[in-house]
Amino acid sequence: MASSKRNKSLYIDTEALSTLALVKAGLISPVEKLMNKKEAQNVDETKMYKGVPFPFSFILAPRGKKNHQTLASLQKDDIVSLINDGEIVGELIVEETFDVDPAQRLQNIYGTSDTTHPGVRNTILRLGKIAVSGEYTVIYPLIEDNMKRIKNMITKTGAKHISSMMLAANPLNRAHERMIREAISNSDLLVIFLRKPFTTGGLRYDIRYNALNTFVDNFLPRNKVLIIPFENTYIFAGYNELILDALLAKNYGCSQLVIGKNHGGLGLYYDKNRLSSVFDRCQDINIDIKTIDELVYCDTCKTLVSTQTCPHGRHHHVHYDSESIMKLIQAGLIPPSILVRKEVSANILAALLPERFENLQEMYYSLMPGSGLLEQQSEEQFYLKLIELYQTSSLT
Repeated sequence: MASSKRNKSLYIDTEALSTLALVKAGLISPVEKLMNKKEAQNVDETKMYKGVPFPFSFILAPRGKKNHQTLASLQKDDIVSLINDGEIVGELIVEETFDVDPAQRLQNIYGTSDTTHPGVRNTILRLGKIAVSGEYTVIYPLIEDNMKRIKNMITKTGAKHISSMMLAANPLNRAHERMIREAISNSDLLVIFLRKPFTTGGLRYDIRYNALNTFVDNFLPRNKVLIIPFENTYIFAGYNELILDALLAKNYGCSQLVIGKNHGGLGLYYDKNRLSSVFDRCQDINIDIKTIDELVYCDTCKTLVSTQTCPHGRHHHVHYDSESIMKLIQAGLIPPSILVRKEVSANILAALLPERFENLQEMYYSLMPGSGLLEQQSEEQFYLKLIELYQTSSLT
C-alpha cells in the first residue's frame, strides 16, 4: 500500500468500505469496479449492466469539504489513498471524475428523494457531488472470512443445493423459524445472511445473532445451517433490494433465495407503461427465487398456518408483526410463546436488560420451584423459569 504522504487521500466511512469490498470480491458480479460517467449514465437509464439487471450505477462520491477539494483536483492516473478511521484501507488509480446530482442519485436508489424517508435521510449525509472512477484495492477481512466459511461448509457437507435467506430477525419469531425449517427441508445447506445495518434501530446485531444461534444450535441440524453477517449497506436499502440480494446470494454460491410473500420489495410496479414485478427483473440472474406465504397463528387450527391455506378468517389469526413484537421486548415484556420461542425471548431479554433485577437470586428462590440446592442462576435461566410460570394454566 502506497504512503498517504505521497498520495492524495479520500476519506470514506465503513459503509462505503464494506460496499467497495463486496464489489471487489466479485459478490455483486457482473459489477466488479467503479463505473465511469458513461457506464453510470447507461445503468441509471437502462437498469442493466453487462446483460444483467442492476438497479443503479455503482459509484464513489464521498461527501465532505476535504473530499470535495481532493476530487475537484484529481487528474487521470493520480493515485489516491482511501482512508477509514485514520487508517489507509485501500488505493485507487483515477480514471476520471464527474459531477453527480445527489437528488437524482437518491431517486435512483430509493425511488424518492424525500428527506423524510429514513434511507434518503441517512444517505444524503454521506453523498457528495463529485464521483471518481478507476481501479482500486481495499482491505476488509470480514468479506474474505465470509467467503471462506461458506466454501468450507460446502466442502465439509458436500452440499449441492444451497438455499439462502436474508434475515433481520429483529426479533427472531416463530414465523421466521417455520420459514427456516421449510428452506432446510428442501436443500442440502441453508445460508442465513443476518442483516447487520450501519444505522441504529432495533436490537443490536450481537443480540440478534445470539438469539438466532440459540435456535439453530438447539433446534436444527447444525450441519445444515450457516449464519453469515451481512453488512446491509445503503445499496441494499432501496426499493430494488431484492435484485441485489439475489446477485449477492448467487455470487456467494447459493442456488436459491427464499423470501416471504409479504416482503416489501415484492410489489408490482409500472415500467414503461407495463405492469412488472421484481421477478421480471431477476430472470437474467441465475438463481431460483422461492416465495413462502405469509404465516400466522390460527386460534382455531392451534398452529402456524399459511394465510393461503387456513379456512378461518383474519379474526382468528395472530400476526407476526416484527415492530409490535419489538415494542413488547423493548418494554421489558416477555412475548407470548406462540410469537417467540421462550429460549429466544430469555436470551434476548437477558442481553437487552442486564442486571435488571436487584437480588435476582433471592427472587429466583422465592418464586421458583427447585431442588433445594442453592445454585447460582443466570438472568436467562430466570426468564425461562418465569415463562414456565406464565404457562401454568390450572388457576387460569
